[in-house]
Amino acid sequence: MDLQTPAAKSPDFVERRKQEKTSDGFERRQFRDGNRSSRPEVAEFAEAIDQYKITHHRRFITFEELYDVMVSLGYHK
Repeated sequence: MDLQTPAAKSPDFVERRKQEKTSDGFERRQFRDGNRSSRPEVAEFAEAIDQYKITHHRRFITFEELYDVMVSLGYHK
């Protein structure tokens, strides 16, 4: 029994789940996308999220993890 999906049999199919980095060398998990914000605090927050995700090998983070990143940057209520 062949368990491959029809798309996996196609010569044009690219298995992205096994690729960790894109052709430009960056991991797809990154939160920030270039320098879209001119606000330095937003860029710092995006960079902190990226570093958390890379350090903890996470593609997506939970709200609790997001809060932990905010606290690490000095946020408090």
